[in-house]
Parts: sequence; C-alpha cells; structure tokens
Amino acid sequence: MTTLYRARFWVITAAALAGCAVTLALGIWQWGRAHEKLALHAAIEQRKALAPLDERALLAARAPADLVHRPVVLRGQWVAGRTVFLDNRQMQGRPGFYVVTPLKLQGGDAAVLVERGWAPRNFVDRERLPAVETPSGVIEVHGRLAPPPAKLYEFDGAGSGPIRQNLDLVQFRAESGLALLDVAVQQTGAPSEGLQRDWPEIAGSASKNYGYAFQWWALCALIAILYVWFQFIVPRRKAVRA
Repeated sequence: MTTLYRARFWVITAAALAGCAVTLALGIWQWGRAHEKLALHAAIEQRKALAPLDERALLAARAPADLVHRPVVLRGQWVAGRTVFLDNRQMQGRPGFYVVTPLKLQGGDAAVLVERGWAPRNFVDRERLPAVETPSGVIEVHGRLAPPPAKLYEFDGAGSGPIRQNLDLVQFRAESGLALLDVAVQQTGAPSEGLQRDWPEIAGSASKNYGYAFQWWALCALIAILYVWFQFIVPRRKAVRA
C-alpha cells in the first residue's frame, strides 16, 4: 500500500465517518422532534377536555398565557374597526387571510385578539378585502386560548393597514389603545360569517419528522454501504483478478 493510497484511504474514511455521524444525528433529532410534537398534542388534548373558561375566569387569571389550549366561551363586543387580515396564511392548502379581530370582554376594559377564521384572497384585486360579517352588540365566542398569531418572514417591516404580513401584539396594543391580554383565542366551530375554521393540528406534522428521520438514516446507511463497497470490496475483487 503506497503512501498516496494510504492518505486517500484515511481521507475517505474520515469523510465517511463524518457523513454517517451527521446524518445519524439529524435522524435522531427529527425523531425527537416528532415525539415532542406528539407529547404536546397529548397535552393539548387533555386541556381541550377541561371545562371552558368564561371571560371572568380569564380576567381573574394571573397569567392567562399559562392557560393556552384551554377551551373558552367569551362574551363581549367586536372592535370591528381594528380587524386585521394576516396575509399568506393557508387552510386546506389554499392561500388567503387569517382574520383577526379584537374582542372587548364584558366586565372590564380588557380585550383579547380572536383569530376568527380563514378567508380566501382575491388574486385579481389584491387590495380587496374578503366579505366577512362582524356582528354588532354583545356576542358569544367559542374557541380555545392560543399564543398570539404566528409570525412569517417579512421584508418591509411591520405593516399598519388592514392587510398585514404579521401582527406584533405589543405594537398593536399601542396602536389600537386596547388593553389586550398576552394571549389570543382561536375561534372554533362550523364555518360562518364568511370564515372557515379548519385549524391545523400540531401533531399533524409529526409524520413529516418521522419521514425526515428515516430519510437521514437511509442516507447514513447509503454512505456506509458505499464506503465498504469502494474501500474494501472493489479493491479486493481487483486483487483477486490480478
């Protein structure tokens, strides 16, 4: 075995070991992520089974954010003039808006952001808002507590009109002058008021993580097989033929 051959052998060996280690670790990480999502889903389902909170219980809570995923039945009035249409949100694979309206709760000055549902976008006139009904007077909202709306990447910074990419709770609290709680509500129930409410389930993406894990492990196995084949089997066959 020449010096050049030995050097090449150890370089390829180091590269193969590094590749196997990285792909194996990535597979383990994806497997762990899937289990985390399933555990979170189980915890959410347990909270969903609890009795719903009303506005008095929500206002009396010291840390409303700790009650996330609890069901709620809230009474109050929509602050229709502060409705925001969050752009580039999907439901059932279709792009559109998440419609968010503050609800001023009965029994005080506090308000809570309510993700009321999803509405399709008009792609001919992109500035045209979907037809969404917002009842006046005292209404009752059934839903579950949730973190504030998730943020997507945006190039131009936070918007200020009815159509926005994201909604920053602190900024919106100052902008609207409303005493918004540090938690939001996802409205549930059948489609109504021009809105759909088929919210995605967290555990639904766990299968993707399992798939990614098996892909990484398959790549790890492929690297190992190719290493053994070209480093040992092929040279041995050549030596036998010689």
